[in-house]
Amino acid sequence: MAEANVAEFQRKVVLSFYVLLLVAGLAVYWIWGVLYDTWYPFTQGNIGVFTIYVPLIAFGILGILLHSRKKASSA
Repeated sequence: MAEANVAEFQRKVVLSFYVLLLVAGLAVYWIWGVLYDTWYPFTQGNIGVFTIYVPLIAFGILGILLHSRKKASSA
């Protein structure tokens, strides 16, 4: 019984981490856009922020998708 509670807690912590990655990536993009008054990251001077927020958003979405898959039933 205790192992099930620990496993559920671990799943919640992992999901929270993935959501945090997604939110952090969106926040970096939004704050950068507001501060520098541009939403296009592909110009030569702005490519650095692209390398920060894209992996954050990508790993956040990928982690949430992988985490939401149901466990295979053991038969």
